[in-house]
Amino acid sequence: MPFEDFHVIESTLREGEQFSTATFSTPQKIEIAGLLDDFGVEFIEMTSPLASPQSEADIRQIVGLGLKSKILTHIRCNKQDALRALDTGVDGIDIVIGTSQQLMEHSHGKSIRQIIDLALEVLSFVREQAPGIILRFSTEDSFRSRESDLLRVYLAIAEAKLVNRFGVADTVGVATPLQVYNMVHQIVRLTGTDVEFHGHNDSGCAVANATAALEGGATHIDTTVLGIGERNGITPLGALVARLYTLNRDYVQKYNLTLLPEIDQLIADLCGITIPFNNCITGKSAFVHKAGIHAKAVLANPDTYEIIRPEDFGLTREVTIGHRLTGWNAIRDRARKLGLDLPDEVIRAITEDVKRRADARPLELHEIDAMLHENAEQSK
Repeated sequence: MPFEDFHVIESTLREGEQFSTATFSTPQKIEIAGLLDDFGVEFIEMTSPLASPQSEADIRQIVGLGLKSKILTHIRCNKQDALRALDTGVDGIDIVIGTSQQLMEHSHGKSIRQIIDLALEVLSFVREQAPGIILRFSTEDSFRSRESDLLRVYLAIAEAKLVNRFGVADTVGVATPLQVYNMVHQIVRLTGTDVEFHGHNDSGCAVANATAALEGGATHIDTTVLGIGERNGITPLGALVARLYTLNRDYVQKYNLTLLPEIDQLIADLCGITIPFNNCITGKSAFVHKAGIHAKAVLANPDTYEIIRPEDFGLTREVTIGHRLTGWNAIRDRARKLGLDLPDEVIRAITEDVKRRADARPLELHEIDAMLHENAEQSK
């Protein structure tokens, strides 16, 4: 089953470089790759060596690190691109060409027949040069392409038995989960080949679409840290982990989950951005409980209002108490943490006082602590 045996193709060093504020130096790329390798991603995808002289040099640097993750590079469907990629020593090459009417008309100008012929030529060339290399062929803008055109391309290449997997790309974030499921399922059924899904987040569906791809039989999902990439980026690594964790924690136990906060913070710092407050797992509000009824239940059993356990990611939950929505159970819990044994009626009175004051402004924790200590002294 794909959920039990899926692979992450981590593309922060390729797709992520296309993010508006991302410009990674060689030492930074080495640090990112090292952390991703320690996290346990199966593949790290890097920018094409054709992008710039430094891009090519960086690929060689990362390849030379001897990481456990396999190193891939992403190129156009072009023999010269393939030659340069092969020369870097990467473990695999990801080849892509557009198949939508928009890209056929305004990008490369080729027909579907010409796309097939070119793909077969380039893929055969790569196989001849490096029989054991990991080879992926992907259509770009798959979900604005005619289905008949897509299947014609995939079936022709599948018949030649040249690739390890096919790629399906929601390049502009237009697909729905049902469309992704149906397309991936059809390609798997008709070709018997592994499928990789690359989903952009322009309409907020990247995580849902990635999950649907796995449900449809995909074996590989492209991610970036914090979802950075072209425009609104692609499926975030942490959000994919969160989604699969909530289905079955065993699906993501192969990864070093406690590294995720460090990885997210590193990319945020390097890109000069903040981690969104509602970011899955590592957002500032991810494990903050406020309302009284929530706090009471969470203090009794965190599973009542937490589908993700913060401790599995090296994080802790927080119950806020200095506001008008606070409950007496939360105030009592704070008193106990301070080592104060106050009667319930005193705790309830303090809670009402906190609520009254918080109508004017939220109270700081030290102010509530002072109230608790003062009442403890008076109770002696």
